Amino acid sequence: MTVLEKLNSIKNQEITAKENVENYIKVIEEKNDDINSFLEINKEEALAKAEDIDARIKAGEEVGALAGLVFGIKANINVEDFIISAASKTLEDYIGSYDATVIKRIKAEDGIIIGINNMDEFAAGSSCETSYYGPVNNPAAPGRIPGGSSGGSAAAVAAEMCDIAIGSDTGGSIRNPSSHCGVLGFKPTYGAVSRQGLLDLSMSLDQIGPMANDITGITLALDTIVGYDRTECTTLKWEAPNFTEVALSIEGEKPLEGMKIATVKEFREVTDDTINEKIDEAIAKLEALGAEVVELEFGYIDICLPTYYLINYVEFFSATRKYDGRKYGSRIEEVCGDEVLRRIKMGSYISQKEFSGKYYQKALESRSLIRQEINKMLEGVDLIVGPTVPKLPHEIGAELDTMEMYAYDVLTVIANLAGIPAASIKAGEVDGIPVGLQLQAKPQDDAKIIKAMAAFEKA
Repeated sequence: MTVLEKLNSIKNQEITAKENVENYIKVIEEKNDDINSFLEINKEEALAKAEDIDARIKAGEEVGALAGLVFGIKANINVEDFIISAASKTLEDYIGSYDATVIKRIKAEDGIIIGINNMDEFAAGSSCETSYYGPVNNPAAPGRIPGGSSGGSAAAVAAEMCDIAIGSDTGGSIRNPSSHCGVLGFKPTYGAVSRQGLLDLSMSLDQIGPMANDITGITLALDTIVGYDRTECTTLKWEAPNFTEVALSIEGEKPLEGMKIATVKEFREVTDDTINEKIDEAIAKLEALGAEVVELEFGYIDICLPTYYLINYVEFFSATRKYDGRKYGSRIEEVCGDEVLRRIKMGSYISQKEFSGKYYQKALESRSLIRQEINKMLEGVDLIVGPTVPKLPHEIGAELDTMEMYAYDVLTVIANLAGIPAASIKAGEVDGIPVGLQLQAKPQDDAKIIKAMAAFEKA
């Protein structure tokens, strides 16, 4: 049953919202000790909300577009009355006093928030091993990392603990774990979704987006959370399509006829051969669905990671100055983990007047160059496709140096630097471990990615 089919079954009283919640509570209780995906759940409130939805449906009253669907929320997005810790000891006692805009919109459409998902501390990581609450286990590849930083969210979806999970993506933090866990993940165009209520890692790069096990879970979430927010200065005023209608419009043997997609030589060169084999199979599938495939070159891949991390360091350092132990939480430098402290120290160093021009300003110039080149590449094609992550997830606890860990992000940071939409869908498996196909498009061409994902899934 797809997420949309379940939604319709709830609205048609074939199953109840309460039964949906009860099923997920049972799964969470059975699996979470091993997976460590949920940091907190609220059974009573979720069940009460479900009962209210069922009563309104039975009475013939109108219910929302997400009626009875169950959501997990990443621990850096404010949800009232839940502990919003960003998986850090810094905020272990911080209880959300308000709902982020995306949460307000989900609740307004009768989506049910069941709990808060684990993550890398303050979203600073690519493996979900840096959490103060312990690492997340990958349900699709037990004993291996689920990816990060939204690893708890991806794991919750992969383990069928919720219908949809909401995460954040600064340099691949939705797409990276979606690839490793074999689920679908979508990072919208920068500004398409309000960031109000998100504990920012890097404000010029952060974006909130959904993860699900099928395309209708992605589209139902997008139809709810995409939209202008007058309280958040980066949000776009644009006529967003109905993403679910786009996904459902797929028909015929060649639904992608007329679509041109590009592979990139340099993306292949930094990716393991076994992953490239699965990506080639996935691209052949898109070609069989009618897409025209061309190859492009991207000469700036070597500067993408340094550009991303220099910007990340400075903006994260700025963002963490509010965690001084006075208003709430502990002083971050005194209790945080090694990776968070590394980014704070690097950001502090680079932010100094004598170094800002040498590093930060150069990084901003590099980002402009990368954005220009990516937009130029997308002028002649509808999508850029390729591997989401260049290597398989390592075993939990394996020792990687900093640059080895950062290398997971080499193919995903590009979309954040360029502000374009990007997504990951399962391409196949290598030795039983999922690998993802990444799809990227022009700003506000999010629907083209949805169309290709829907066609790929249907085929």
